[in-house]
Amino acid sequence: MSEVEELPSKQVQDFLQNHPDSVLVDVRTQEEWDIIGKPDGDSINMTTYFISYQKGPDRILNENFEQDFLNLNIEKNKKILFLCRSGIRSLKAAMIIEKCGYKTLNISDGFEGSMVINEPGWKANKLPCKEK
Repeated sequence: MSEVEELPSKQVQDFLQNHPDSVLVDVRTQEEWDIIGKPDGDSINMTTYFISYQKGPDRILNENFEQDFLNLNIEKNKKILFLCRSGIRSLKAAMIIEKCGYKTLNISDGFEGSMVINEPGWKANKLPCKEK
C-alpha cells in the first residue's frame, strides 16, 4: 500500500494556501506536453518541473527518473505534488521519490481527468495551463 497522499486537482489551490512552498512535478511525456499542454504552476506561485517518468511513444520507463528528480536539488521540507495524465504514472513516480525521503502527493485525477475515480482533472477544473 502506498504512503503517498492522494489530492484531487480541485483541491490544489486550497492545499497551496496551507503549503505555499509546494512544488509541482509533471511526469508525462514530451509528446503529451507538446500536444495537450502543460500545467502553469508558476501562475499560482508553485514552482513547476517537467520530468518524464516514461519516454517516447512506446512509453519506455525512464531509468534515470529518480536521478533526474534528485538533480533538481529540491529541499526535503517542501511538499512535492506529482501530476500525469490520469494519476497512475504520477502515483508510481511519487512512490519512488517518497522512498528518497520527500513528502509526496499524487494529483489523483491528473491533467486530463480520471475515469477510475470519476474526477475531471487539472485542465477541466480550470487550473492554469500553458497550451501547446
